[in-house]
Amino acid sequence: MITISELYVYPIKSLGGISLTTAEVTDRGLKHDRRWMLVDENNRFLSQREYPVMALLRVEITDEGLRVSHKQINESIIVPFVPVNGQPCRVTVWDDTCGAVYVSDEADAWFNRMLSLNCRLVYMPEDSHRHTDTKYTSGEEITSFSDAYPLLLISKASLDDLNSRMAEPLPMERFRPNMVIDGTEPYLEDIMQGFEINGILFKGVKLCARCVMTTIDQQTAVKGKEPLKTLASYRLKNNKIMFGQNIIYIGRGIISVGDEANNIQFHTSERFMVSA
Repeated sequence: MITISELYVYPIKSLGGISLTTAEVTDRGLKHDRRWMLVDENNRFLSQREYPVMALLRVEITDEGLRVSHKQINESIIVPFVPVNGQPCRVTVWDDTCGAVYVSDEADAWFNRMLSLNCRLVYMPEDSHRHTDTKYTSGEEITSFSDAYPLLLISKASLDDLNSRMAEPLPMERFRPNMVIDGTEPYLEDIMQGFEINGILFKGVKLCARCVMTTIDQQTAVKGKEPLKTLASYRLKNNKIMFGQNIIYIGRGIISVGDEANNIQFHTSERFMVSA
């Protein structure tokens, strides 16, 4: 039996994630997931890839909005669910440009001070539709400020297998999944073409190529060599290191830890052999 064992959202792109027991599946991912984003003076997204210090900002969901706090400095700010500024703008995520609104001058000043960066906080409103890559999807699906797709799936067994190959194990937070499943063999998510949970049909569309962000300690912002060094020894495909499966879906609703995946379909086009 394959079940959901963990659920996560990352409300502000590239900042800390939040573990959930129940999540709402919306039109563009889990509710609140990557609906906010920090941008530079050219309105291009900021990431831990270039600014590891972003790992030091923790995010919580409260009744008033997002509470963002610094892990090493006793300071925090509440980011309201409804932007105070609301001025529309265009922002860039990788090769995509989409609509957003500025949040507030107060938020901009706080993030500038915490990160020592010239940045602004933006929000994706409901009328902003950023479409997924038509090379792997129909193009009708939309996503938030995520890298490319609305959900990322990883199995617990895959992380357990990776950790068995390394001197020091790493937590799941390094890989920033939305959904973690249990009850599988390692890397079974590679070939999960489709599955159903609570009437929502999920579809695996592309293995996830991993970057240097996985090497950043989320508690200290210190960059290392793992897990990419180990993953490269057995999860390299077309010069890219693969770990996890990008997911799209049909339907809306609620999913929870413990929910079972049904009507699972598999394919072999994305699976590749791993060394012992």
